[in-house]
Amino acid sequence: MEKIKTKGYGASGALIGGKTLELMEFDRSEPKPDEILIDVLYCGVCHSDLHQVNNDWKNTIYPCVPGHEIIGKVISTGSSVSKFKAGDLVGVGCMIDSCKHCDACLDGEEQFCEGPVGQTMTYNGYWKPDGTDFNTFGGYSTNIVAQEKFVMSIPESLNPAAAAPILCAGVTTYSPLKHFGVKAGHKVGVVGIGGLGHMGVKIAKAMGASVTAITTKVAKRESALGLGADDVLISEDKEAMKAQTATFDFLLITIPYPFDINDYIPLIRRRGAIVTVGLLAPYKAATNNMEVAKFSSTVGGSMIGGTIETQEVLDFCAEHGIAPDVQMIDIKDINEALNKVKEEEVRFRYVIDMATLKN
Repeated sequence: MEKIKTKGYGASGALIGGKTLELMEFDRSEPKPDEILIDVLYCGVCHSDLHQVNNDWKNTIYPCVPGHEIIGKVISTGSSVSKFKAGDLVGVGCMIDSCKHCDACLDGEEQFCEGPVGQTMTYNGYWKPDGTDFNTFGGYSTNIVAQEKFVMSIPESLNPAAAAPILCAGVTTYSPLKHFGVKAGHKVGVVGIGGLGHMGVKIAKAMGASVTAITTKVAKRESALGLGADDVLISEDKEAMKAQTATFDFLLITIPYPFDINDYIPLIRRRGAIVTVGLLAPYKAATNNMEVAKFSSTVGGSMIGGTIETQEVLDFCAEHGIAPDVQMIDIKDINEALNKVKEEEVRFRYVIDMATLKN
């Protein structure tokens, strides 16, 4: 099978000691019968890209080419592809394949794939769902190949230059909000107003909830209100936090580093829920189950969403006029951008114009 010459930006090791993402050249295989070759137009910069290239989760396969918030155009399709054709505007999120046969996959929840090695991630994953073949490379590149089921249709009303973060930040926040039935009449708190949090505010508001943005930074008050939040709560203001005891139906926490969950559990009303997304590490302190049990609260976690929810959130955002707040960057500025992501200086998501790599 012929190989496709591809350029991308990737890491050969953790970004320490002055090490950076660098231009790389590698080969992709021509699409198999059920696969699609996509010209990458835009790629979002996710906080997890930084965690992954630095091996923070102790599972990085080097070289690592990040990027799982991808908007592109179909170049060509395999012989059995029926949903897409050359020229279609499409998206690819966190996964490009799975076993497709287990109960989770049949339910469109491929993020829980029960196959031999689980789902195939868009980058830092094995191409084959049986754990064989080569390491997958992501969207910080000129093109990508994905299995048809994992390619999303981009609604015409979405601006493709801004839509990329919906494929990760959007579905990551939409999934738990949907699962716990957030609707009109609910009071929702979104903790952490960054790449994930700003989408959480917009989506929860569109679901009809009253939304409070919860942040440590007083400086984020005006921007949070600008996103549509009904109120802003400064978490370091102990009296303000105490005044909100047992008032929230649902809390979505988007803090990407270890924190004390016990600071937030008292905010949940009886039989409410608190869900953490974006943190793949222990909480800073053990959960106080006395506080959890007192109001029969649910404390949970969530990662991404499957193909059904990913298409749903794209359509939901189109229907409600929701777009991520993005800053477009040149690929040559990716290392500076990752530093700013680490320092929480981005508002609210960087998106790479991949034409800058092709040029």
